[in-house]
Amino acid sequence: MHQTLPDHYYQMLHELQAVDFVLVELTLYLDTHPADVQALQQFNQFSQKRQQLAYQFEMEFGPLLQYGHSYSRHPWQWSESPWPWQV
Repeated sequence: MHQTLPDHYYQMLHELQAVDFVLVELTLYLDTHPADVQALQQFNQFSQKRQQLAYQFEMEFGPLLQYGHSYSRHPWQWSESPWPWQV
């Protein structure tokens, strides 16, 4: 059974997805333009932003990634749903 989630949950998840999209696009661009300093700076800025957003999300709602990429509070949070990919 899924718990009711606040609007803030979906707003934060949407922002994370938007930043992830930018990072994928910049990665593809940098694969073919590795010397583009401005694109590399943007990639690093968005990488840092993603880390901050992910940290904020995980502190409020629980882990985003499994296998050691995200910490879990006690009790084990992976037994709680919904997981980010289910919403």
